[in-house]
Amino acid sequence: MISEEQFKAELDIIIKNAIREDVGDGDHSSLACIPATATGKAKLLVKEDGYIAGVEFAKMVLAYVDPTLEVEVCIEDGAEVKVGDIVLYVSGSSQSILKAERLMLNAMQRMSAIATKTRVFVNLLEGTGTKILDTRKTTPGIRAIEKWAVKIAGGENHRFALYDMIMLKDNHIDFAGGIKQAINKTNQYLKDNNKDLKIIVEARSIDEVKQILACDNVHRILLDNFDYDMTREAVALIGDQCQTESSGNIDESTVREYALCGVNYVSSGALTHSVHNMDLSLKAVL
Repeated sequence: MISEEQFKAELDIIIKNAIREDVGDGDHSSLACIPATATGKAKLLVKEDGYIAGVEFAKMVLAYVDPTLEVEVCIEDGAEVKVGDIVLYVSGSSQSILKAERLMLNAMQRMSAIATKTRVFVNLLEGTGTKILDTRKTTPGIRAIEKWAVKIAGGENHRFALYDMIMLKDNHIDFAGGIKQAINKTNQYLKDNNKDLKIIVEARSIDEVKQILACDNVHRILLDNFDYDMTREAVALIGDQCQTESSGNIDESTVREYALCGVNYVSSGALTHSVHNMDLSLKAVL
């Protein structure tokens, strides 16, 4: 997984690029009618039930736009919220508050939707010992905050990108000439390039599980689109030789049953690719 420093760098890039995109050469609406010396206060209001995420990111946005802005947090990341709750207050330059408003809301609405979706899966897995994982099916350019939202809600992050873990899927295996060839070539590549990366290999059948187990240095086997009986058979076959992950057909109606098959992880792209933003708003306090 990526380091804390790398993750922080990704967040900085998101903020800088989003402000560049949104503000350009100036927030002319605010510059036109609000004096530079004007100060004010605003509240971040919840308009839909769910789980809040992005409070700490909002603080980063506000600090980037104007370090003199003061933030009073009423509800922390990960908390359940109801319509009418106030998450935070921000006070200081009125121009600065308005400049930061859209990025704060866009990010928090997206992150809160992901956190709310993730919490559903976390609750469904309670007592099984299985963890829910996200995927790389994220919105281009804002992966860091989407994966952060999953963590806030109690989920786990899969690899961050193509560079922090090896994942040999069906196309890699087919292009490489088979499972054994793909794994052997990968192990040689890691050795030649002095890289310490964990290897996950996708299996499409019980026979492929057996082929993977005959190879060295596989950290996890991804059981792709296995039914429940096949999953139980694969888990029994794998034992403690490596970790197991179920993927494909994972939704609210199936996730617990797959967990009860004994896998270590279940992964679902739905955590990030098919959520509807939570309704939040920033309102002036008069």
